[in-house]
Amino acid sequence: MDLMQFFDMILHVDKTLGMLLAQYGIYVYAVLFAIVFCETGLVVLFFFPGDTLLFIAGAFCATGQMNYPILMALLITAAVTGNTLNYWIGEKIGQRVFTHDYRWINKDALHKTHEFFEKHGGKTIILARFVPVVRTFAPFVAGVSDMTHSRFQFYNVTGAVLWVVSLVTAGYFFGNIPIVRENLTTIVLIGVGAAVVPIMLGGLWKFGRKMMSR
Repeated sequence: MDLMQFFDMILHVDKTLGMLLAQYGIYVYAVLFAIVFCETGLVVLFFFPGDTLLFIAGAFCATGQMNYPILMALLITAAVTGNTLNYWIGEKIGQRVFTHDYRWINKDALHKTHEFFEKHGGKTIILARFVPVVRTFAPFVAGVSDMTHSRFQFYNVTGAVLWVVSLVTAGYFFGNIPIVRENLTTIVLIGVGAAVVPIMLGGLWKFGRKMMSR
């Protein structure tokens, strides 16, 4: 598979998932578990299409091709364990990531996530679930920042449940509507914007208040 084919699969997750179901049947659950686990657990795989994948998987549950409760349980487990692995890696490497040049880490994304984490604290772990790229780097930064394991797991599990349940359920009820299926990419981008814009506005509001106080 060349690079163009890979990105085509990412952009057309509905067709890709349908093909996997036809070819591998029940084993597709393991594939979905691996994708969600890797996207949340390995910073080098931040480009994996987590949001779209969950939504489309929910749509397949509505047609009876996949089991809704089983899918939900597996994806929540994948999201929680993936984030936990990422946290442990960040905890192990520590502050060296900011002073050493690791080729496998996107420094710009790392610094942006760290700034975001510093502003919003523990709730970043929950909010980040709904923001691509930040979702992958947030648990890593939590580990680097020495966030306690118990506190991290509270936000980790809460965020995983909210993320998986909301997107899979949305796909279950709306994913098979023709207009939704035909404009899936646009809808996903709107969803991402709905998650990012309030965060950005909150940041601008705080910045504005600081400027006014000066």
